[in-house]
Amino acid sequence: MGSADGPKADETDGDARKARDTAVSERRFRFLVAGYAVSSYGTFLNMVALNLFVYETTGRALAMGLFMAVRLASGFVAGLVVGGLLARFSAKNIMLWANVGQGAVMLVLILAPDGLLTGALMAVSVVIGACGTLFMVALRSSIPEMVGEDRRAWANSLSITGRSLAMVAGFASAGIVVSLVGYTAAFVVDMATFVACAVTVALLPIAGGKGAGGPAPKGSEDTEGSEGTKGSEGTKGSEGTKGSENSESFESSGGSGGSGAGKDASAAKNGRRWRPVAFIALAAAPGMGLMVALRGVDAFGSSSHNAALPIYSTSLDASNPAVFVSAFWCVWALGNIGAQQVIQRYAQRTGRSVGALGFGYGTVVMSAAFIAAFAGLPLAVTAVIALIAGAADGLTEVAYTSHLQTLPATLRGHAFGLSATFENLGFGVGMILVAAALDRFSPLAVVGWSHGAAIVVAVVFLLRVAGVRRAERTGRAGLRKEEAVEGRPDRGDRDGAEVSGG
Repeated sequence: MGSADGPKADETDGDARKARDTAVSERRFRFLVAGYAVSSYGTFLNMVALNLFVYETTGRALAMGLFMAVRLASGFVAGLVVGGLLARFSAKNIMLWANVGQGAVMLVLILAPDGLLTGALMAVSVVIGACGTLFMVALRSSIPEMVGEDRRAWANSLSITGRSLAMVAGFASAGIVVSLVGYTAAFVVDMATFVACAVTVALLPIAGGKGAGGPAPKGSEDTEGSEGTKGSEGTKGSEGTKGSENSESFESSGGSGGSGAGKDASAAKNGRRWRPVAFIALAAAPGMGLMVALRGVDAFGSSSHNAALPIYSTSLDASNPAVFVSAFWCVWALGNIGAQQVIQRYAQRTGRSVGALGFGYGTVVMSAAFIAAFAGLPLAVTAVIALIAGAADGLTEVAYTSHLQTLPATLRGHAFGLSATFENLGFGVGMILVAAALDRFSPLAVVGWSHGAAIVVAVVFLLRVAGVRRAERTGRAGLRKEEAVEGRPDRGDRDGAEVSGG
């Protein structure tokens, strides 16, 4: 009896230790999200304050557009290089120095004499755009190492909730802060938020980066080929991830895609030439490239409602156009936060995330809601539409982030970096095209075209997911049938492997 009690006690101790480790990692992640929310508040505060300051300093709307364009271009470039940085440096170092850089450049702006203000503003746009992307990619790609694969959805939802709250607070307080204490004080507050986040990151043990636990690369681009090769081997690991049943079935049926990626990387390695590791990462699972492309088209649609909202709000109340814009985003944020609470509880209860289908359906609902928001409906109905748009936006954000996190660790940073590049490209190109279109067409027409494109691509994506799952079910049914007739002389000439690939 004593020997029987021993293993039970050991199992109990092991479970208790695992529970304690999980609680510690989650508590640390909550502190990190708090620091991230503080810096996000600074980001949204300076998004308003800096644009107003640029316009007031130069007196030209073109300068404000150029400032935004430089900021987006910097994020675009950062997305291309951040995967390589994560293969060489820890996620903690990247997140730390991203905040230090943003705080330092705000200090430069505060101390810059009048004659150097234009140059300081350009430096701010470059550093803020690049460092914001670096921090975001480092955080999202490292979440599985920080909290564990089975808590990805919870962690993603928590970080998005913090960012949504920060967005509301930043947008709502920007005008008050600038009008009451001036631009300099607003920039000081902004700098302090980045310092606070940097201190939080410095004090916490944060996993991720440097190949997320793998050996650090020894070369430059050539070493990345080994990551691509590992990606093909590690695809099975991503297929077997239990965090999301939906994600599992979407990924697991595409072993050939991962093998192809591995062959490309191996060939590139033998040839000693540069390899597009980010694109290899997107080939590691079927439909992953289409998913990232949809994210870019969605960003294009987002540019339309961001540009059209002030115009539409002015048509509703020319004397006070800021009221509708502020109210719309506040209600949107409430829907987003509400969705995060539901997702967190769903993940905690089932151990699953919303998966690829959630991303596709969420994109359709969100885009349709944004189109309806400009249809001139009663304000009460528009408020409900904004709430739905926020909830669908929150759903797509968690589903998308969780899905990319199922990639092997050596490919994950590259995939998130390329995703950020697509998003910045879609939003930047959208802002240019939408601004030109709004001079000739109504906000409803422009938003309808832009988000309509996102709906079309989302439908293609959903059909792709449905096709993959149908093939997977057919393959599994064939495998079960072969197993059922195993041992029969007249049917024993084929094995399950030959019929498993739908």
